[in-house]
Amino acid sequence: MKRSTIDASQMELNDKVVTIKRVTKVVKGGRNMRFTALVVVGDGNGHVGVGLGKATEIPEAIRKGKEDAAKNLVSVALDENASISHDYTGKFGSASVLLKKSPDGTGIIAGGPARMVCELAGIKNIRTKSLGSNNKQNVVLATINGLGQLKVPEEVAARRGKDVADFKN
Repeated sequence: MKRSTIDASQMELNDKVVTIKRVTKVVKGGRNMRFTALVVVGDGNGHVGVGLGKATEIPEAIRKGKEDAAKNLVSVALDENASISHDYTGKFGSASVLLKKSPDGTGIIAGGPARMVCELAGIKNIRTKSLGSNNKQNVVLATINGLGQLKVPEEVAARRGKDVADFKN
């Protein structure tokens, strides 16, 4: 997955909390309770990131998750229909997310975790299908991975030394 060097301080980032879990560490004196927050941030204009924050209090875990997500932004190649440029399958662990290009007016057809990522990336028309694991963290990371791997036709044409018209339908 290509991590971009996007300066998040110049962008207006929106965030959504995907999940909050209570985790426990058993120690000699009893149990230590902590919270983990999986947070997705995006500017709605082709940049999206995900972060995991851990703390003893929920608001602190969410804040840490936002900071982590802002450090891990990826760029998404969008086309003129506010969709992705081509179909792709993102993978992370045993989770796979099929991302399908859609025409204008389709909307976002996606499950919960993948929907949040697509909305915050600024995608308006896409169809997705989560395959394999339904673990929220792995589904979000698989979606981010898939979106980060997308390429625009101009980039592929330049790499192969061909004309852009050969790649567009």
